[in-house]
Amino acid sequence: MNDEPRDHTDVLSGLPADRYIDRELSWLDFNQRVLELAEDASTPVLERANFLAIFAANLDEFFMVRVAGLRRRIVTGLAVPTNVGRAPTDVLANINRRAYELQLRHAECFRGQVQPALAEAGIKIVDWEQLDDADREILTDYYEQRIYPVLMPLAVDPAHPFPYISGRALNLSIRVRNPNTDKIEFARLKVPQMIPRYVRVDGRESVDDVRFIPLEELIANQLDGLFPGMEVIDHHVFRVTRNEDVEIEEDETENLIQALEKELLRRRFGPPIRLEISDDMDEATLDLLVREFDIDEQQVYTLPAPLDLSGLFALTRVARPDLKFKPHIPVTHPQFRVNTPSDKLDTFSAIARREVLVHHPYESFATSVQAFVEQAATDPDVLAIKQTLYRTSGDSPIVASLIKAAEAGKQVLALVEVKARFDEEANITWARKLEQAGVHVVYGLVGLKTHCKLVHVIREEGGRLAHYCHIGTGNYNPKTSRIYEDFGLFTSSPEVGRDVTKLFNVLSGYAIETDYDRLLVAPLQLRSGLLERIEREAEHARAGRPSGIRLKGNSMVDEAIIDALYRASQAGVPIDVWMRGICSIRAEVPGLSDTIRVRSVLGRYLEHSRIYSFENGGEREVFIGSADLMHRNLDRRIEVLVRLDERDHLERISRFFDYAFSDDVSSWRMLPDGSWHRTVTNEAGEPLPDLQDLVMQDRTEARRARRAR
Repeated sequence: MNDEPRDHTDVLSGLPADRYIDRELSWLDFNQRVLELAEDASTPVLERANFLAIFAANLDEFFMVRVAGLRRRIVTGLAVPTNVGRAPTDVLANINRRAYELQLRHAECFRGQVQPALAEAGIKIVDWEQLDDADREILTDYYEQRIYPVLMPLAVDPAHPFPYISGRALNLSIRVRNPNTDKIEFARLKVPQMIPRYVRVDGRESVDDVRFIPLEELIANQLDGLFPGMEVIDHHVFRVTRNEDVEIEEDETENLIQALEKELLRRRFGPPIRLEISDDMDEATLDLLVREFDIDEQQVYTLPAPLDLSGLFALTRVARPDLKFKPHIPVTHPQFRVNTPSDKLDTFSAIARREVLVHHPYESFATSVQAFVEQAATDPDVLAIKQTLYRTSGDSPIVASLIKAAEAGKQVLALVEVKARFDEEANITWARKLEQAGVHVVYGLVGLKTHCKLVHVIREEGGRLAHYCHIGTGNYNPKTSRIYEDFGLFTSSPEVGRDVTKLFNVLSGYAIETDYDRLLVAPLQLRSGLLERIEREAEHARAGRPSGIRLKGNSMVDEAIIDALYRASQAGVPIDVWMRGICSIRAEVPGLSDTIRVRSVLGRYLEHSRIYSFENGGEREVFIGSADLMHRNLDRRIEVLVRLDERDHLERISRFFDYAFSDDVSSWRMLPDGSWHRTVTNEAGEPLPDLQDLVMQDRTEARRARRAR
């Protein structure tokens, strides 16, 4: 957000010039909300450790992509888009200052809160000094058998240039003295990434009372054996984050896969963006690192050990269910339920009877999406399957089904988005496996990422072709479907079937299509379709008809959409904005956004669904789909929203929003100054219910009610 608001207005729009919150600082506010979950003593302690790890992993990606991109544009003199009217260097300085404050708070949360709470629960993270001789003997044996052989200390001297330091790896900087010459030398030692970050001290300990030592701590206390004949003076931990964004000029390359593979190789050697050092590092070592990495003071983050708290992901695998969230068991959607275990699910019959709206992970992905694709692969009446794949798991049953379908002689088209960030290599591997099995693999349109979530099954029924479609808000990934909140619509509507047929022809061929019935498709019509509907709500409000807008997504930064919402608010339209992450709109600002409420919900599940609801004078229109309100989604990606038509689906979405905006449910609320306030208790000091628990309870109770009938 801006430090000092401006009071002048934008001449063209008539709206205040400071009406947008800076997107990067808004993202840091989001990561602060993740940190607040770790700081919350009412959160189970292993879940607190998990949120600390998520915060660290999030921040790594933020630096690798967003900060790296901003810095690259500043260095190369390219224009830096900013919607807050600040010089790019000022924006970068604010980002670095804010990120550093959060990292210090993050480190203090671990050392001062979570680590002691873990120890009290019987999971201790210990230093070498806390161990007795028997413990040290066990660990020394482990070190000599499992760690020592793979270590590679690298000297730095005139004969040995400063080595390449890979991004995100932990390293030890080591100073040693040669007793013969009294000369001090420098060496670097990479902490092996294939060895568990937290080493169990004694495997004979019970799981209810277990100790771990950080790997770098264990190695640091065995350095004498790595430098025989030398005197180890001191050692320090450091870590570098590099620019790992991938940029491809597709219109200048003939082979996308080859170009992408070259770019992935280049990613490993991207320029340093952030240097994290332990707070005990000496000036001589720091000067050497700053000089060799060619970075400035602003890029150095001095932190208390341990560095890289994403390593805490490993501790969350400790078998202590009493220290984790109480499990939610996904239910099977009632339309996909069979009467007895021996009955075979027929997804086509279920969808043909009525459209099905599933909500993951509350409702099972395995018994809905996965079952649908698996049945399509083996059904003799299915002639063709078309599917988009943006991210999927390494052992994906979805991909296995597509391969099985192709091997059975069906027409199978897979649109694999090989440019999905940080999944590029996995997607290239899957694309080649699919091609080898006879699947028609395409990579979408030049210059556009294909981000929409679609399955299209064509089935012969009684001499005619029937279309069965799934349009979702999330990826076809069975693993993330258990932790990502998403909606998906199954339909046999001929109207939707025609729309999806047209769209796949656009994606795999040379068609240019803008005429859809129940779909809104980016980049050609989605932005205009949303803007038209926002203005329509304003017209309804001015005419005294029912109006209202409810939006849910991951991020909102698009200025045209935000300005349209401001104008609708000034016309009196009630507007609810539910964003998990970045949110550049300002809420409840007098004269600007009086009727706009903004909420954020974080918890055990990652809120990932995108929903667009318009009251429309009493004839409510609701869309779900893949698009967030960002420039890239609206202008540089193939995105799809589908309109929901079933009345109970509209009511279910409305109830979902009611939960999120209720004062009786825990959430974060944006205040008029752009800050976020978390409400976790009511006026009596009693804890408020968690939205995700409420939704799970809603699904479970609905299942019980149907069973009772």
